[in-house]
Amino acid sequence: MEQVKFDEFTLCPKFEKTFSILGKKWNGLIIDVLLENGPQRFVDLANKIPMVSDRVLVERLKELEKENIVTRNISCQESSRSEYMLTEKGADLKEAMGQLQNWSDRWVTKEECS
Repeated sequence: MEQVKFDEFTLCPKFEKTFSILGKKWNGLIIDVLLENGPQRFVDLANKIPMVSDRVLVERLKELEKENIVTRNISCQESSRSEYMLTEKGADLKEAMGQLQNWSDRWVTKEECS
């Protein structure tokens, strides 16, 4: 069997793109909170993910909006009230996120999380 040299190896561009989104710190947690809890106001997301600064949370939400994974809905009654929710594309991550959770439950130890 012929070995492939590392410099000849290339990842599928779609795979690379997927992990550039999902692998970015906090994106998975944001998606997971929205999957588990439905639409959330910014303050609610910030409370559910207290380790992330407001500035970074804003950046990540904008990135996820740009990728059409999250959408921001502004209330017609209160222009200052908005909620973030998953798009169809974002909601379609439910099974994949569940599989990642199952894998981490099986293979990642508590010591590795410290």
